[in-house]
Amino acid sequence: MKKREILNEAIDALRWNPRRTFLTLLGMAWGIATVVLLLAYGNGFGVAVNNIFRSYGSKAVGIFPGRTSLQVGGSKAGRQIRLTSDDIDDLRSSVPLILHISRELDKNFNVQNQARVANVPITGIDPGAQQIWALKLADGRFFTPREDQSHARVAVLSHDIKDKLFSGTPAIGRTIRISGISFEVIGVLQIRMQEGNDDINRIIYIPYSATGALQDNRYLGGIWLDYNGLADEAVVKSVRETLALVHGYDPKDERAVFIFDLRKQLNQFVIITTGLKILLGFIGTLTLGIGGIGLMNIMLVAVSQRTREIGVAKALGLRRRDILLQFLSEALLITAAGGVLGMVLSYVAAYSIGSLTFYSAMAKHASAGDIHLSVSWNVLLIATAILGAVGIVSGIIPALRAANLDPIEALRYE
Repeated sequence: MKKREILNEAIDALRWNPRRTFLTLLGMAWGIATVVLLLAYGNGFGVAVNNIFRSYGSKAVGIFPGRTSLQVGGSKAGRQIRLTSDDIDDLRSSVPLILHISRELDKNFNVQNQARVANVPITGIDPGAQQIWALKLADGRFFTPREDQSHARVAVLSHDIKDKLFSGTPAIGRTIRISGISFEVIGVLQIRMQEGNDDINRIIYIPYSATGALQDNRYLGGIWLDYNGLADEAVVKSVRETLALVHGYDPKDERAVFIFDLRKQLNQFVIITTGLKILLGFIGTLTLGIGGIGLMNIMLVAVSQRTREIGVAKALGLRRRDILLQFLSEALLITAAGGVLGMVLSYVAAYSIGSLTFYSAMAKHASAGDIHLSVSWNVLLIATAILGAVGIVSGIIPALRAANLDPIEALRYE
């Protein structure tokens, strides 16, 4: 029996009871739509987490001074560690994976533009911090290494402080006074995700060297860096060993210098995201499996109703393989049609829902951190693989039962 003939027979059989066929198809469609939407949710969660970390600099490593908690040689525990600009050179020469590195010093000062006055954080940094923290400009430019070296009094404003000081007027090229000292505004940053009352959109960034006009900047508030590749643990280890050697403390003493590794935090969320995707895929597979059980039951009923027909076909010489393929084709046709309908439904549902509140419930300007239901190709491929497996398993059992019927007993069946 040719493949086309088998397919035509399967289609005719499904047309024989259209109501039953449609209800079975609807069950499969519901199952595959559930799988696709759950997988899309898992993917959307992963993308949201990546967007959140990327907005702060996904490979940013912060190094902050502390006090020793372990005794080394003649030095007692409790000694304060102070970071200086010399540590920047030591880290650059000892940790080759470093891509950008920046000093940091924070303090609040009064800032004035004509009659407008605000007390805001002034952060002194090196130009490399722009890449480390993923600072994106809405207008103007960031200060250059030459301006940092020449102690240039220039400033880059965050979004909210620009509105506070300049309202709706342009800020580029204007002069502000920080603690009475003039700074030229050369850039304005795009609005950033902001948790709670965090001042991330109220900061004014100036060259680290220029902070000397405002305060003593001999000792650093911290050091920030990013690195090439994915070797975050190797970078952190090298940083600890380098600073321990320079400052004379035990490299195992994590309280002497606190290191914040954003990549490590991201990796922990990646594990959580992967577990969530597996769980959601499993739940979706169970839902689709229920539809598969319904398909199997319907096919078994069809085998019972067509037992005499199968007996006649076998008596006329139809091979066991042909009968097997015919019933399996019927099951796969229902599965395929249900799959197409289910995927269309999932697209409609994802488009209608759009996004689900996630990070924007905790942070301002954080729509990129919400869960957007996007039915991607990898989701469709995984869902199709699951659908195919369920369809084959659901159809093969009734097909084997039909193929193994004894023709004589089948002809006697009432």
